Amino acid sequence: MLQGFVMFIIALPIIVINRLSSAGLGILDYCGFLVWLIGFLFESIGDYQLSRFIKNANNKGKVMKYGLWAFTRHPNYFGEVTLWWGIYLVALSVPYGWLTIISPITISFLLLYVSGIPMIERQFENNLEFQRYKKETSSFFPWVKRTN
Repeated sequence: MLQGFVMFIIALPIIVINRLSSAGLGILDYCGFLVWLIGFLFESIGDYQLSRFIKNANNKGKVMKYGLWAFTRHPNYFGEVTLWWGIYLVALSVPYGWLTIISPITISFLLLYVSGIPMIERQFENNLEFQRYKKETSSFFPWVKRTN
């Protein structure tokens, strides 16, 4: 039941958009689509890069820190959150769409503080390479490497 409720909360902007949208597209729709596209690209490319890295036997025990992973430790989570904020922007163009802000807030909270980043990073707390990577690379928002 809890999982179904959370899924409903996260999907709420899509439900509202489908129920209340009008025929025309406005600036919020285009901005929302652009934000969604950035998120989709980050998530897709990040997952693709990680998949290729994991498939290479030479990388066994190493930390992925190339491509998008050089700018954020979690490009796939950044992408996931970003695309839901994009959907929310589209929802703002329909009546009561602002009420669906609970969706991107929920997915952001879950991935940043509950089931996403904390669970993944806990697996690497004893990995020295990851600890160095963690000091140099933004956890969530893409940014250039920090140097000591």
